[in-house]
Amino acid sequence: MLALRLTRLAHPAVQLRRLLVATAAAGTGFLLLGTFGYALGHPDAPAASLLLRLAWCAVPLAATVHFAVAVARADPGTRPRPGLSALGLGPARLMAISVLTTALSCALGSAVALLLFLHLRGDLTGLPFDGAAARLLAAGRPLPVPATLTLLAVVPATACAATALALRPRDAHRPHPGPAPGYGGSGAYGRFGARLRLRERAPADGAAGAPADGARQALDTVAGPGAAAPDADGDRTGAPAGPPPPREAPRGLPWGIAVLAAGLAVESYTGPATAAPLRENPAGALAGWALTAAGLILAAPGLTHLCGRLLQAVRPGALRLLAGRVLMAEATRIGRPLGLVCAVVSGAYAMTAPYDGGASSPGPLTGLGILLVTGCTVATLLTTAVEARQSRTDTTAALVRLGARARVLRAAAALRAGALLALFGPLTLAVARLAALPLGH
Repeated sequence: MLALRLTRLAHPAVQLRRLLVATAAAGTGFLLLGTFGYALGHPDAPAASLLLRLAWCAVPLAATVHFAVAVARADPGTRPRPGLSALGLGPARLMAISVLTTALSCALGSAVALLLFLHLRGDLTGLPFDGAAARLLAAGRPLPVPATLTLLAVVPATACAATALALRPRDAHRPHPGPAPGYGGSGAYGRFGARLRLRERAPADGAAGAPADGARQALDTVAGPGAAAPDADGDRTGAPAGPPPPREAPRGLPWGIAVLAAGLAVESYTGPATAAPLRENPAGALAGWALTAAGLILAAPGLTHLCGRLLQAVRPGALRLLAGRVLMAEATRIGRPLGLVCAVVSGAYAMTAPYDGGASSPGPLTGLGILLVTGCTVATLLTTAVEARQSRTDTTAALVRLGARARVLRAAAALRAGALLALFGPLTLAVARLAALPLGH
């Protein structure tokens, strides 16, 4: 009941993301059912080709599950907050609510996929579109109910398992620190000692400690760790306020470049120069694209960190400092989905390039799969950007209190997006062209 209530009372943007998850689940479920219908309609086809068709459905399935996990992470309604544990809503309970919400979205999508599949087969109101999908979906043949329900349960079950694994409590068994000696016990003396410690920790201007920490974090974001903190008179002291050490650059850039080069080499060696590369050598094409995608995903966080460092080069101002340091801090979180988008876009271009001549077409299910994977990866990137913005809420509020204008923050966000587009756009085009060269284009 609580999961249903949180789902119904969520923000419209959260509801839109859940609706997109349901749409992706519907598309993936329809792909699985379409593959099953093709197997029913072609009983004489080789078993290897049928297994290959089913294996290609694993890519849209992985993209849909990845998107569902990203949406669950970015849901503010199931994020741990102070005071919820006393009400019985600890990290484990909130994780269970996220899993149930994901299950509801994916189950809705699977139900829509089943209705669409039955409608196109003519099992509900007759064959639509003059029976264009009759041969593809095995219209007129009996549909095994257990196998159909099993295929429809694949997407919700996989998404729920991945969400539970990603959002599981990681410090549930950490021992809770005991009370301080002399001041943490019971009685009036202990309560007086607690008030005394809180009074000693309070800032001189009477503000709470959390805004002071946010201001310290905002100062570190703009000026860098180790910057001098303002004293009570508003001047900067010479000693640093003990900020955290700077985050190191991701170390996967050399490995990513090596794996990317290996993937392009495998595609060049095994890619046939024919109009149907997937039919001639599907294993080689799949291995090459998998290595290329892995290389881009490994290299993207390092490239994002490098992009943030380049933004701060050559006497930067406050705008470039802010944009560059945010990119460096969020390099791993933003870089991996961005690398995945580059891999998907380049792979989609390489898959559709052999069909530019018009001699043949990739087919409706192949086009649906390409659309699903591309849409899910782009939506995952945007959802991860929303999650990163939510994690910087305290820093943004502290910057506003320090006098930063909203126009400057929007300009910094636009500068980050432009810098990433300027770096990853040509990289994606280059990888796509190199991947399509062995295909004769």
